[in-house]
Amino acid sequence: LSVSFIDAATQAMQRITLADGKTIDLKLPAGVETGTQMRLAGKGQPGPGGNGDGIVTITVKDHVFFVRDGANIRLDLPITLTEAVQGAKVKVPTVDGPVMLSIPAGSTSGKVMRLKGKGFSQKGGGRGDQLVRLMVDLPAGDAGLAKLVEGWTDTRAVRAELGV
Repeated sequence: LSVSFIDAATQAMQRITLADGKTIDLKLPAGVETGTQMRLAGKGQPGPGGNGDGIVTITVKDHVFFVRDGANIRLDLPITLTEAVQGAKVKVPTVDGPVMLSIPAGSTSGKVMRLKGKGFSQKGGGRGDQLVRLMVDLPAGDAGLAKLVEGWTDTRAVRAELGV
């Protein structure tokens, strides 16, 4: 059974058709991942003493921009230079639908922000988190931006930790 990333994360119901033509709805288990097997008692092939069990093997499809990291979901979120410098409230996609995220003023590319409980459902209850990595997206060839930083010198040793 091939399921979408979002259905797997949210334990969505799936309708499957059995070998005998009957359809059943089944809820994806918490923590489902590619290779997870679900046993359907009595839904397999007929045999002596009744029907055997049906086995469904799950395949979770990749998502265009969400990446699974255990129970967490990672997302690279493009933000503008203005949003990074001044801070902003921006809409962020999650597997449950969009939510608003407050970006603090002075945020840099690579800063990771956590959306609690917006990750994959976990065995034993609860959900992981969505980890949002901010990615400052500078406009290419923007003469106004180039003029703005002309004459401004950043004196920080930004690569000192790298030994260069």
